[in-house]
Amino acid sequence: MYFETFSQMKKQLGQLGKWLEAGAAHAKAKSFDPNLYLGFRLAPDQLPFVKQVQIACDAAKLGASRLTGKPAPSHADTEQTLEELGARVRSTIEYLDTLTAKDFEGAATRVITNPRWEGKVMSGADNFQEHIIPNFYFHLTHTYALLRHNGVNLGKADYLGTLSLRAP
Repeated sequence: MYFETFSQMKKQLGQLGKWLEAGAAHAKAKSFDPNLYLGFRLAPDQLPFVKQVQIACDAAKLGASRLTGKPAPSHADTEQTLEELGARVRSTIEYLDTLTAKDFEGAATRVITNPRWEGKVMSGADNFQEHIIPNFYFHLTHTYALLRHNGVNLGKADYLGTLSLRAP
């Protein structure tokens, strides 16, 4: 279950990379600096676009790292361009590519800690279900919504990506 879900997150991060490219193309077509996206928000109290992308990547890589015990790549949160955000997305996908189903053995019972939890812990199963999955999709979806809200021509098929359709 864990490996399969992270495989789907990897696929969704690939879609995110395509959205960044679509945003850059849209900005070029409309003659504005594509890096303006980085500061866009849907609401005044919401984190900006750049943080949405960073946190989506972190949710996937740190979630996988905590469940497997394998170290994740470090990112300094200093991206200032869509291109740099694209590099972060690719780096996260490359990390997820290194993991196997075997790496997730015992993940459900692993004790997970997080500096923000003030000394509290969760089981791997609870962390996966209650934090990793919703946190990843929350920030991924906000990234998509920010681009759509600002005129980038994306639709549901761009969100889902290629489906594994086949003849019966």
